[in-house]
Amino acid sequence: MKTRHHELLEWLRTASNEQIAATGTTRAYLKQIAYGHKPASPEIAVRVEAVAGGTATRKSLRPYDWHVLWPELVDSHVSKPTPPANEATTA
Repeated sequence: MKTRHHELLEWLRTASNEQIAATGTTRAYLKQIAYGHKPASPEIAVRVEAVAGGTATRKSLRPYDWHVLWPELVDSHVSKPTPPANEATTA
């Protein structure tokens, strides 16, 4: 299942070329991430969050493993996300 990152798409609409360059990748690759065709690497997720001013966050770009990558962001009152069930698994 592809996860569309609406916050990233919204930021991309107004991001300058300098802001895009600061993410360490291209606008085209960021669009691939935004539409769910490519995953955001941890490095790109951190850079996007910083450059986008928190509009698109590490948590939103890596919803299934952010708590493992950045345990300091885990709030004890918030449950960790559960990845979607794999349809290919057997009982």
